[in-house]
Amino acid sequence: MKKTFKSLLSFFAVFSLLFVLGTEAMAAKKSKTLKNTQKKGFVRCGVSQGLPGFSNADASGNWTGLDVDVCRAVAAAVLGDAGKVKFTPLSAKERFTALTSGEVDILSRNTTWTLSRDADIGLTFVGVNFYDGQGFMVRKDSGITSTSQFKNGISACTNIGTTTELNMRDFFVSKGISYEPVAFEKADEVVAAYDAGRCDTYTTDKSGLAAQRTKMKDPNAHIVLPETISKEPLGPVVRQGDSVWEDLVRWSLYVMIEAEEYGITSSNADSMKTSENPQIKRLVGSEGELGAAFGLDNEWSLRIIKQVGNYGESYKRNIADTGILPDRGPNELWTKGGILYVAPAR
Repeated sequence: MKKTFKSLLSFFAVFSLLFVLGTEAMAAKKSKTLKNTQKKGFVRCGVSQGLPGFSNADASGNWTGLDVDVCRAVAAAVLGDAGKVKFTPLSAKERFTALTSGEVDILSRNTTWTLSRDADIGLTFVGVNFYDGQGFMVRKDSGITSTSQFKNGISACTNIGTTTELNMRDFFVSKGISYEPVAFEKADEVVAAYDAGRCDTYTTDKSGLAAQRTKMKDPNAHIVLPETISKEPLGPVVRQGDSVWEDLVRWSLYVMIEAEEYGITSSNADSMKTSENPQIKRLVGSEGELGAAFGLDNEWSLRIIKQVGNYGESYKRNIADTGILPDRGPNELWTKGGILYVAPAR
């Protein structure tokens, strides 16, 4: 009898544990952010105030760029239409507050992934869509061709509220060079100040230097110095506390990158449904049930590829073809000498 009672207790203990785990798993499938997004009918995306190639609006208010395409990919996945995005331009200073307060649900704004940002202020970085590093721009007529030629008293233009400020300080301190920071909240203010001669050098991510140079009066009068002084992994960010939304944004980006790896493009995606490769079939929704992990249908990833394109298409359209950075460098696929590498969709 005692043995039977113990067996019953063990059974109920195991049953209770399975019930709790099952309940937690069911709860994990629910996403308040996803539900609200589908109810509103658009994705709320925080972007820069204008950075060509990454997030930039034309005269008609149409946003384009590598960062913009991440949000468009999420909209294609969850709403069926990549155009259903509300873009909110944010300064570097206000971007994190806008995300944590719920003003936007994705921050896709050339933002560097760091420990303090990831662990301290309620944010989660979901991936890297551009590997970058900080550099310096100077005028050609300055005669400077290397940071080794910087002298005491040099003035440097930069943005407030960025890792750029901290990296700049660390660089000059480590070199024993006294400097004068000239900082502004808005990127266009920094560019205008440098272009007007208010500082000797302009420092930010090298992609930003290449992009902002296109806005200057005479782009050819400026050069980006060869030195890179930091690591700047840039990528989309979401609020902590909604794991399903976090996964959805992460895998929307990953689908674009992996689609390029397997040669799936916006123009051939439909024809890939009959591929012999199971991985390709999963990416275009003709095999498996990957969408169920997010509470979506099985063509969520197909819509991303068809409506937004793979990562290579996005890079070519927004950055290479615009002349900003024709050479992908580290942002080439790992199979082609770069470091772009993501977990497999399976």
